[in-house]
Amino acid sequence: MMLHLISFFMCLLMPFLAADYQAKDYSHLLGMPGFNDELLQIHFKLYEGYVKNTNDIAQKLKNAPIPTSYENGALRRRLGWEFDGMRLHEIYFDNLGGKQGLEKTDPLYKALSDQFGTFEKWKEDFIATGLMRGIGWALLYYDPEQSTLFNVWINEHDTGHLVRGIPILLMDVFEHAYITQYKLDRAKYIEVFFSNINWKIVSKRYCTHVRQE
Repeated sequence: MMLHLISFFMCLLMPFLAADYQAKDYSHLLGMPGFNDELLQIHFKLYEGYVKNTNDIAQKLKNAPIPTSYENGALRRRLGWEFDGMRLHEIYFDNLGGKQGLEKTDPLYKALSDQFGTFEKWKEDFIATGLMRGIGWALLYYDPEQSTLFNVWINEHDTGHLVRGIPILLMDVFEHAYITQYKLDRAKYIEVFFSNINWKIVSKRYCTHVRQE
């Protein structure tokens, strides 16, 4: 028991590795149909804030004089929120910019049709998830343990994730993703989102993990 306690406190006292994350350039999305440039630039700026805050918190944790302090614990909890905000925005922007729908012969199309009855039923369920009251994300997760696809709601950035789940398609439904252009019409934003999904990227996420099983 004593050895376990010693190991625990030694881990806390080990220096926290400072991060050096760089914001990705998503300017190629400017001009995307249905998204005005002002909306996108505001969204890019917000994403860059998550990158900066992730680096700042990691640096503060590295320099923290008392790893067991209340302040240190608060920073560790905050790191998860900022880090998830950074990564979720990258997944979201990465799956935008497409110009074609998902082919019916695509493995992901077939999997969605098999598990939800039809592709259209899956889409209806995903949209319903995105229309839930609150702020957060609608996320299509793939569970490699059971080869199952789930539409889930992520509250803010850090509540609702499926452990070991693989993000396949992600939609931001925080107000900042649409309100300056679509006001409170989230349904219209979701319609525009679907018309701009980069299905090649989305399908690749799914197929890459299916092949590894």
